[in-house]
Amino acid sequence: MHRVKRLCQRLSARDFDGQVAEFQVRVAVLNGFTALGTPVTEVAG
Repeated sequence: MHRVKRLCQRLSARDFDGQVAEFQVRVAVLNGFTALGTPVTEVAG
């Protein structure tokens, strides 16, 4: 949750549905950054 808050402190959408959509976009961006930093491991031998 701390990393989600670091993207922006407050939601800019005024209605609840807009806030939900905005939060889902933030989580998708965060998951994309996490996927970029995850190493790909392969079994040797």
